[in-house]
Amino acid sequence: MSMWVFGYGSLLWNPGFEVAQSVIGTLPHYARSFCMRSIHHRGTEEAPGLVLALDQQPGKACEGVALEVTAGHEDQTLIYLRERELISSAYVEKELSVQLVNGREVTALVYVIDEAHEQYCGDLALEEQAQIIARAVGGRGPNTEYLYNTAEHLTSVGLHDPALEWLATRVREIAV
Repeated sequence: MSMWVFGYGSLLWNPGFEVAQSVIGTLPHYARSFCMRSIHHRGTEEAPGLVLALDQQPGKACEGVALEVTAGHEDQTLIYLRERELISSAYVEKELSVQLVNGREVTALVYVIDEAHEQYCGDLALEEQAQIIARAVGGRGPNTEYLYNTAEHLTSVGLHDPALEWLATRVREIAV
């Protein structure tokens, strides 16, 4: 049985593990949004940035990419993803059904936001998000880089996210 991982943010352009194939897929009942304050990778505790997370929203769906882990790399991929994604316990690891564009359904490893975690910030207006992203820098670099890479990769695989596209345009206008 194959191991699948659902990418909706940085996993799209920087999976960090051996990928056998990637297929456009949809995760029901979740929405991609900048609803997690980043205090490690794209900001600091003193000046948090924002990173994408999957926010549970019944009736919504997130389009992303299902990444099949190359056979034989499952254990090391799981260790790697847990070190990367569970650094502050703001994400919860789940196995959820993803509908692939080819009609197939797979169970994928998915990292969703814990709405009870102190880093959760689900109600920020887009302009406030833009102001934070334009200035934040963390251990993996500027928050702008994270936004631009994600927006560009979504576009390159044919996915349309109006909020992310608006943010990328707005942040380019105000970035210092």
